[in-house]
Formats: sequence, structure tokens, C-alpha cells
Amino acid sequence: VQLQASGGGLVRAGGSLRLSCTASGFTLANYAIGWFRQAPGKGREGLVCMNGKSGTVNYVDSIDGRFTISRDNAKNTAYLQMNRLKPEDTAVYYCARSEICAYDYTDWGSGTLVTVSS
Repeated sequence: VQLQASGGGLVRAGGSLRLSCTASGFTLANYAIGWFRQAPGKGREGLVCMNGKSGTVNYVDSIDGRFTISRDNAKNTAYLQMNRLKPEDTAVYYCARSEICAYDYTDWGSGTLVTVSS
């Protein structure tokens, strides 16, 4: 089981990025996938989770409609589209796997760094 997050980089405030979470060793569509972030000096923050079979999505309120999770089952990849980025979105972003969104996450991918300049 492996999860690989990618797509991070440097972007100006107001810009957009799309992060990818590529899964291997399991079928992503059968599991919940969550996106998290950890800003410098802060704890890990959950952002959004998409359930596998149902496809239902749970977002945290702080995203304020700027982030969207999606999934391409053929590519076994989940995405996080991030729009109207702010400097406070600067963080390392991670994806993780769970049986369903309400359960603990059992497998974590390596992170990808997003830096938003003002």
C-alpha cells in the first residue's frame, strides 16, 4: 500500500494548484481518501474526506469553498483542487486512506509542499 502526494509548489496569493494523490497496492475507489495539511509550527489539520463507495464528501468549514476533492478511478488517483490560495494555506499537504471517513486513517502518503506568497 502506497500513497504519493504531488503537485505542490510556489504560487502567488489568489492563484490555484491541483494536488494529486496516486495510490498503489489497493483500489482507491474502495476506500476513503482524506487530505490534510501541516503548516510550519502548527499541528496537522484535516481538510476534506471523500468516501470510497458512496463518494460522499465532508469538508471542514475553514476551507470556505476554495478547495475541491475529486477522484479518477481509472488512474487510481485523488485530487485536491485549491483555488484563491492565501499565504496562510502554506503547508505540507498529505493524503491518507481510511475504510470510511469516520474512521481513523491507517495509511499516509508523503507530503507535498505548497508555498503561497503574498
